[in-house]
Amino acid sequence: MDQSKTGVLVMSYGTPESLDQIESYYTHIRRGHPPTEQQLKELVGRYEAIVGGVFPLRANTDNQVAALQETLDRLKGEGTPDFKCYQGLKHAYPFIEDGVAEMAKDGITEAIGIVLAPHYSVMSIGGYIKRAEAKAQEVGISMRFVHSYHLHPKLIEALANRVSRKLDQFVEAGANRDQVRVLFSAHSLPEKILQMGDPYQEQLLETSKAVAEKCGITSWQFTWQSAGRTAEPWLGPDILDTLKDLSQEQVEDVLVAPVGFVSDHLEVLYDLDIEAKKIAKELDMRLERIDSLNTDPLYMETLSDAVMKTWEKR
Repeated sequence: MDQSKTGVLVMSYGTPESLDQIESYYTHIRRGHPPTEQQLKELVGRYEAIVGGVFPLRANTDNQVAALQETLDRLKGEGTPDFKCYQGLKHAYPFIEDGVAEMAKDGITEAIGIVLAPHYSVMSIGGYIKRAEAKAQEVGISMRFVHSYHLHPKLIEALANRVSRKLDQFVEAGANRDQVRVLFSAHSLPEKILQMGDPYQEQLLETSKAVAEKCGITSWQFTWQSAGRTAEPWLGPDILDTLKDLSQEQVEDVLVAPVGFVSDHLEVLYDLDIEAKKIAKELDMRLERIDSLNTDPLYMETLSDAVMKTWEKR
């Protein structure tokens, strides 16, 4: 029992560890309703289309948790506690509740929760916090949470570095830097969040504007991607529609910066690298994507700083 350590619950969406786990994973996302045979076939096909299959995706999150632990250890100042990271996933094992239970088992009584997503929505981050909070109360852990870190200077710097590097590649290939249209993107959510006064869209626009200003780019816009297939309307326009509109404007070079995502997973490796690139090719347009943050030191320092500041405010 080590009560001298402060737990850090690192939460993310989760992904199956192998192809044979996709059905149970998808059933969990659908709140216990199994997918139809056609839906399952389509989802498995998407994972199979990603080079290396599903297996590297889970490793990305594991690596981020390990890198955050290393960063917290390295940057620990005088008077700061020892932090111990635990993983908690929304739709796969170890679930959020499992991560909290593991902390309790280790004798931890104080913890901080942070999600591997910079922008707050009651439908995303809010849901993670609700589950972690309920389990923490059950097992007697006092927990505080990082709600968002979308304008952290090191996050903006990390994203701006990636945008600038890719723009340089466009220039090297003969493009005019100012004529490359930069599309900032994020996972769409149901439109009803706007009526709820949810900050998600506004925070994404703030991140995009900050990155654009740091890079000195004026030819940019925001678009959405990866909307769910439900009867209710989702935030748009979708990136595939945006690309068609840009083609009408005779835009030839497009750089996608998915600022709502922090690692390589299905929505990046399939929705952008395969699906969006296919549409762009049909439109005779060059489309590139910035590299994902993954374990970028600046991103790890963003998370570490957010955790420490939350601990200081306790």
